[in-house]
Amino acid sequence: MAAERLGLGRSWRQFHGIVLALLALFGHLASPPALATEPPLLLAERYRDSVDISRYWVSEKLDGVRAIWDGKTLRFRSGNPVPAPQWFVEALPRQPLDGELWLGRGSFDRLSAAVRRQSPDDSEWRRVRYMIFELPHASGSFTERSEQIRAIAEAAKLPWLQAVTQFRLADAAALQAKLRDIVSSGGEGLMLHRDDAAYQVGRSDALLKLTPWLDAEARVIAHLPGKGKYAGKLGALRMEMPDGRHFALGSGLSDDLRRKPPPLGALVTYRYRELTPQGIPRFPRYLRLRHGF
Repeated sequence: MAAERLGLGRSWRQFHGIVLALLALFGHLASPPALATEPPLLLAERYRDSVDISRYWVSEKLDGVRAIWDGKTLRFRSGNPVPAPQWFVEALPRQPLDGELWLGRGSFDRLSAAVRRQSPDDSEWRRVRYMIFELPHASGSFTERSEQIRAIAEAAKLPWLQAVTQFRLADAAALQAKLRDIVSSGGEGLMLHRDDAAYQVGRSDALLKLTPWLDAEARVIAHLPGKGKYAGKLGALRMEMPDGRHFALGSGLSDDLRRKPPPLGALVTYRYRELTPQGIPRFPRYLRLRHGF
């Protein structure tokens, strides 16, 4: 395959540079377009049983699209601007916000299609909610920031701007009971914000996620041909993890994805049970494409 001859075992950024250089050489591009710069974000660690639940605010883990508002522009976590209608963004407060674009439980695919559309559809966006869970670079503890978030959402009086509901749970047993209730109702899991945490970026115990499965992201580096009933279609995706390890991802792919697979270089979210001793995900299953986010 041409992709293999170009060395797709390398990192995606190296491959991106090779492709752009070739295109420029043959005159297809005057100059290579710059890659979007991912903004520094608060990221979640996995929940551990040793965590003191009494120190955390808990909220539902929303099945949405992360969006960061800097007071002027709404961006995906990749740094690319969100093609939202002007009315959606012009009414937002002139201060940084961090949250999820959300349509409701089990609606990620419809949401993804709506918010990626370069010509936004007002009827679709009227159903989208911007659910706020953080105030980037604001001072004070998370308890104080969560109070500010509620006040900001109430003052804005916008149907599409809402504060993520935060609540307390007594102990680990109550947390697990709440997780079962959320998942059985179609939710993804729970998020835990440490009440005294100052705003920070990166991963720490200031923000934890609890789901009944593990999930991660990897890059598509090749399309593996199918066999048997999948002959002539995609059999599996060859994936590259951030640490350079490779694995095949075939479970969870719909017929549509097998006919029109995610492009090379796309970032895919997958679920898995655990890692093997070699650091490879066991029983990985395709979850969604993080295209453009």
